[in-house]
Amino acid sequence: MNEGTARVRLGHSDLTVRPIGLGLMGMSQFYGTADPETSIATIRSAVELGVDFFDTSDYYGAGSAAPGRPVPGFGHNEGLLGRALAGLRERVVVGTKFSARPTPEGRSVFDGRPEYVKAACEASLRRLGTDRIDLYYYHRLDPAVPIEDTVGAMAELVAAGKVRALGLSEVGPEILRRAAAIHPISALQSEYSLWERGVEAEILPECRRLGITLVPYSPLGRGMLAGGFGRGATFGIEDFRSTLPKFQGENFEHNRRLVDALAEFATTRRCTPGQLALAWLLAQPHDIVPIPGAKRMEYVRENFRATSVPLSADDVAYLAGLFDPAQVQGGRYGALNTLPR
Repeated sequence: MNEGTARVRLGHSDLTVRPIGLGLMGMSQFYGTADPETSIATIRSAVELGVDFFDTSDYYGAGSAAPGRPVPGFGHNEGLLGRALAGLRERVVVGTKFSARPTPEGRSVFDGRPEYVKAACEASLRRLGTDRIDLYYYHRLDPAVPIEDTVGAMAELVAAGKVRALGLSEVGPEILRRAAAIHPISALQSEYSLWERGVEAEILPECRRLGITLVPYSPLGRGMLAGGFGRGATFGIEDFRSTLPKFQGENFEHNRRLVDALAEFATTRRCTPGQLALAWLLAQPHDIVPIPGAKRMEYVRENFRATSVPLSADDVAYLAGLFDPAQVQGGRYGALNTLPR
């Protein structure tokens, strides 16, 4: 795959993007601190490199924080992207999300009411400094509102020219079918990587049937598959990974050994472990556009070059076996993880 010319169409929409995008969540919270000006410079440099698909959410910046560390605030990430894309907006596809919002009591709730959908869209447009959102996702389901009502309101935004295409996040096959019956769904964003394969059994087949592009978040296993964590690595309380079962105790050490094997195999393909993990995703029999997160340009560049890593069918099968779900220890989230990430 040539990183300069290959493009992926997002579902049935007219949006096409290069095969690897950029997730921006970590520029606002969850993975330690980030300098806003450095983040803006990284985004602008990414555009010059050729990255043309950027993922954000109105919620990024509003989630829980470590004691004594205030969060940047609701909408922070969108505002950051809006500033970074000044003069560059026409060169990129922007995906953002709605539904999660903080309450005055400091909790977070999911809101899928049609009136909220429209208000959230208007606020996102202002923060992004644009007149349309290319891909608008329903971030997490509101159990009190039928999916048909929420997607119906999203479809009205498309008809009004404020949104170009619709997406969902972290939903199963039934919700996909019900949503697609109201309006074409162009993308599903869910966690998918070598070490998190839960979408393979039912969700990916339904995406294929409905013509929906999968946009995997955390395609590098929240950084683990990049191979940068050594034995006994620890994560501070401001780092979301400190709460995740895969990164704790014996689970972490066991999973790290799997990554060591990934790194060893990567040397035979003259690439980094992270590039190999991304190349494995791109080799799946489906249109997939991973959105690895990165706060520094060196990692954006490394990830983007994964499109040039050739893998044979035997390579793909070997890596799938190496990270057989039965071999990966620890669930996706701990008992206290309820917020969208």
